[in-house]
Amino acid sequence: MATAVNKLTENTVKHASFEKFGKRTKLADGGGLYLDVQQAGRYWRLKYRYGGKEKLLALGVYPEVSLKVARARRDEAKRLLADSIDPMAHRSKTRSKQIEATSNTFKAVALEWLEYVHKKSVGETTSGRNERRLEMYAYPKLGRSPIAEIEPPDVLAALREIEKKGHLESAHRVKTLIGQIFRYAVSTGRAQRDVTADLRGTLPPAKPRHHAAVVTPHEISKLLNLLDSYWGTPTVCKALKMAPYLFLRPGEFRKMRWEEIDWEEAVWAKEKTKNGESFVVPLARQVVALLRELQQSNGNSDWVFPSGRSRDRPMSDNGLNSAMKRMELRDIMTPHGFRAMARTALAERLGFKTEIMEMQMAHRVRDMHGRAYNRTTWMPERRDMMQQWADYLDSLRASGNVETMGQTASK
Repeated sequence: MATAVNKLTENTVKHASFEKFGKRTKLADGGGLYLDVQQAGRYWRLKYRYGGKEKLLALGVYPEVSLKVARARRDEAKRLLADSIDPMAHRSKTRSKQIEATSNTFKAVALEWLEYVHKKSVGETTSGRNERRLEMYAYPKLGRSPIAEIEPPDVLAALREIEKKGHLESAHRVKTLIGQIFRYAVSTGRAQRDVTADLRGTLPPAKPRHHAAVVTPHEISKLLNLLDSYWGTPTVCKALKMAPYLFLRPGEFRKMRWEEIDWEEAVWAKEKTKNGESFVVPLARQVVALLRELQQSNGNSDWVFPSGRSRDRPMSDNGLNSAMKRMELRDIMTPHGFRAMARTALAERLGFKTEIMEMQMAHRVRDMHGRAYNRTTWMPERRDMMQQWADYLDSLRASGNVETMGQTASK
């Protein structure tokens, strides 16, 4: 004789409680479905047999799972049993597929790549900028899609949206990032190939953008005098004076720490550069003097150039940029432009070898066998170059004035 089903009513379930019964109680609905009333809550359970063994399947918690939904889940489990499928094993397999699909979306793979690959190979500023690019341009179109199912037209559609906004350079950069993420997905077994390879030539070439810089002795002379005349906070003023001497990447320069400076050896030991390699910067006498002056005001901070808002963090990425813009140097010079200025003058005016300049600029330089030189290579030559460079700048500063470059220093 068939067992009766759907014996419970909405009202019975609604008013069932541990307090009412005074003990744990099971209210049967039929077909193996029952409501398990406990002190901790009311739980839907399905008792069934599979492979000769009795098993128990959780179907949810009341009232989040209503009587109607619980019955529907019971009926679905019965259909699976009719096809010789264990409902519990089926649920486990389904959940595994859902978890796998979630972890294999483009965004999930991208976040993993950012964390374990990208942030370890580039500077914090660069990784943060690229993370924002993905959030703005890639995730809205591709983020939720399983990366293995994304095709070249899908990526192209995302890139075209960027291009339509007039951001062609950003489109190229995002395409490069997407390609790197796909190659990571291939290496981890979540994609078959890098689909951006099929998009070669589909975007118009981006016009190269160079950082504004001055390179002639006359221009450098006027620039140095203008920087010296800037009237701002002592930290920014000293940073503006020191930056031309060191010609480092702005992101590395502003994060200089007192603990990294070896006063006896007159070097700044930078543990990690943009290339992820440690590096040593020889400090000219002029730089040491500026650092001694800064130590008087900023020695109580970990940072040589602390933020004006909090001494617990370094000066912002926009600190020197803002100062130079106030001096109306926007199209004349940028903090990054000190690198181009130094590279040009060191080669053309002071005659230093390319390898020594490249090593000092924290670029990767390889020997004749293709091996990267270590951080202390050519230290005597680099120390001599940095001192000659500082002396050269001082000689130019002494010969110039601020006329015709920019307008006035901010006061």
